[in-house]
Amino acid sequence: MDLDPALLARVQFAANITFHILFPSITIALGWILLFFKTRFNATKDQKWMDAYFVWTKIFALCFAMGVVSGITMSFQFGTNWPGYMETVGNIAGPLLAYEVLTAFFLEATFLGIMLFGFRRVPGWLHTTATVLVAAGTTFSAFWILALNSWMQTPVGFEMIPNEAGHMQAHATDWMQIIFNPSFPYRMVHMLLASGLTASFLVAGISAYRWFRNDRVPAVLAALRTGVTIAAILIPIQIYAGDLHGLNTLEHQPQKVAAMEGLWETREGAPLVLFAMPNEETRTNDFAIEIPNLASLILTHHMDGELKGLNDFVGNHPPVAPVFWAFRIMVGTGVLMLVLSWAAAFFLWRKGDMPRVLTAAMIPMAFSGWVATVAGWYVTEIGRQPWLVTGILRTEDAISAVPAPIIGISLSMYLAVYAVLLVAFIGTLLYIARKAGTQVVQTPPASGQAIVEAIAE
Repeated sequence: MDLDPALLARVQFAANITFHILFPSITIALGWILLFFKTRFNATKDQKWMDAYFVWTKIFALCFAMGVVSGITMSFQFGTNWPGYMETVGNIAGPLLAYEVLTAFFLEATFLGIMLFGFRRVPGWLHTTATVLVAAGTTFSAFWILALNSWMQTPVGFEMIPNEAGHMQAHATDWMQIIFNPSFPYRMVHMLLASGLTASFLVAGISAYRWFRNDRVPAVLAALRTGVTIAAILIPIQIYAGDLHGLNTLEHQPQKVAAMEGLWETREGAPLVLFAMPNEETRTNDFAIEIPNLASLILTHHMDGELKGLNDFVGNHPPVAPVFWAFRIMVGTGVLMLVLSWAAAFFLWRKGDMPRVLTAAMIPMAFSGWVATVAGWYVTEIGRQPWLVTGILRTEDAISAVPAPIIGISLSMYLAVYAVLLVAFIGTLLYIARKAGTQVVQTPPASGQAIVEAIAE
């Protein structure tokens, strides 16, 4: 059987971006949670906040390292598998990626060392400042990457000019339009909230793991309450932001919304498809379970609002099943997050403890943010197909001439390495959680002599 190099290249990039996004989705918000721990310690001098800070800076550093390594391997593919991308839109993509490195990565990398090793070596204000700058660096990083990704979805502020070889290239005419393109504000807010939920559920889940093992020192309860409270606050906000993002997508990419809803025919009063098996051969939904008029109500805010169907975009819409199911996984995970975070918040703040069954349920929810974020990114990226940059560059036109067997070998190697790294990462998280229960972090020495003695130890 002949292998399709374009399909393999797409699968390889999908594997890389799936693995990579796991770690920025944590660090973007975890940096701000660390800042909360640090400022609470500064205000109260309660050691539990620094105990929590020390545990989670280790996890932050681990996620940061994993994100850097996986990001480097992903960027290589622009030149190996997708040369047409940089050739066509490199004048725009290149500067935005460079800004991300200059303003975000260097900021995080420079001050992360102070966060990790400077608590007893630098003044308290400087250590807090380093935490602020690392947290800001993660957000700046998200800003530039999402500006580029959003521009690929809704490109503006450019013109196409032929180069010497006659190949059309995008050239910037208005950088403010490029950065603040029509979908950027919605995607930026949606992703920051997704990161907040990912990090808060990770903090809550790992803390629940320690709590379940009867590691009930004050730092564990403080982290558990923090994670649960942030999650309980953010999830309804995310639902609202997701609705606004959906309306923006309907305006600019109606074919993506049609795939999300499994809607084949343009209809007024379109039903909400709860379950179906989209069939692209017959262009119908098999075994559909629908709620009449609800899709129109959600997306147009009118019971009889008109929604464009996929049959209006034949040859110009994404594969339906992956987008349809990824969207439902994202929404279903979000509903589960809402129920469990609110239940956990109720018991923790009213009772000071959680039922053992709820504590056990919160442990696997540590990775629920990953599930929702990856599913959401699949909706976004697969839903853009067949375009790599909407209206400018088709995916098939950006592929390299690398033979399928070569891509297949590298893909197999990536998948094997990523599987090992993912298992090792989760194992390391659990090891840090177990080990934290056997350690007591001492309050930092106040005098200069004490500092010298602490360093000498």
